[in-house]
Formats: sequence, structure tokens, C-alpha cells
Amino acid sequence: MDRGVLLIVCGPSGVGKTSLGQRLLSANEELTLSVSYTTRPRRGQEVDGQAYHFVDEERFKEMRDREAFAEWAEVHGNFYGTPTAAIEEAWRDGLDVLFDIDYQGAKQLKDRYPEATAVLVTPPDMKTLASRLRGRGTDSEEVIQARLAKARHELAQYELFDFIVENGEFERAVQVMQSIYTAARHARHVRAEWLEELLS
Repeated sequence: MDRGVLLIVCGPSGVGKTSLGQRLLSANEELTLSVSYTTRPRRGQEVDGQAYHFVDEERFKEMRDREAFAEWAEVHGNFYGTPTAAIEEAWRDGLDVLFDIDYQGAKQLKDRYPEATAVLVTPPDMKTLASRLRGRGTDSEEVIQARLAKARHELAQYELFDFIVENGEFERAVQVMQSIYTAARHARHVRAEWLEELLS
């Protein structure tokens, strides 16, 4: 099975990683989103199977125990996991895969797929991140302070990542993300089979 690009995008809650990922997906038809399984409750108008596959904790642990996940993590008291089958299906279809996951999951994916490209999205500063979190209007101040503390811990894991993208000016961050993805599509492990055919 030919292996396409695995593009991992991580960052603290409120940093804008999901918005950046959506822009990449809309601009690159060969890129598909890995839909994680989660035990967290649905929010607003979320549809099962689009942003996430929503399951209960018993189902999640059953999948985990039979090693159905390429990575999994517990984040803010909820479980999240990437199904291995979804990656393999995307590759069979000739697609690259985008992951919007926690740094714990990023580490597991990099351990399993060392050729994966991992990007850490950061805020320009912590004050801006706090403002974005409050601007959502969905969390209490106590929850926001917990998320900010978690953000500092997440950002401190920067050595896990291949690239760091500051999301201060959104359109500029989109351009940088697109450049990283384009470069990843020309990495040696992606192009090697094509080059071997050329040489033969």
C-alpha cells in the first residue's frame, strides 16, 4: 500500500488549529480529515461522523483494548482516538490524511509513523489566547483558567514537532500551513516509489 502524507496539526484549545485545518481541506482535494472517536458530549449542531464519531466510554475502551486505534489519549476528562482503519482506507484511495489531535496523540502517531509531519500551532501570546477563549462564550472563567494552564503545558512539548506555526494573522498562518503541506508531499518517502519507476 502506497503511503501518503500524514499531516498532524496540534495546539492548545482556542489557538485556531481547527480553522486552519478546514482551510487546508477546502484548498486540497487530495487531503482528507481523520475523524476521531470520542467520549465527549456533542456540542451545538455537531453531527456524528463529521467532526467526531461519538461513542460511550465502554465502546471506546473496547476498541482501545483490541488495538483499533493508531493513537488515543485522554484530554480534559474525555477519550479521543484515531482509528487505524481510517488511515489505511485513505491511503488505499490515494489520499493524504490530516489529524487535528492532542500532543499525546501526536507523539503516538510519530512513534508509529515516523515519516508523519507534525505541526504545532501557537498563539502570538498568552493574552491573545485567553481573549479567544473568553470570546467563545462557552466556558466559565474557571474552565478558561484550566485551559490556559493546559496550554502552557502543551506548548512546552514543542520538541515533538517538525514545524511551529504562529497563528497571529490568520491568512498568513494559512499560507505557512499550505507551504508545509506542499513540502511534505515532496518528501523522499512519498516520492520514492515514483522515482524508482522513473529509473526503471
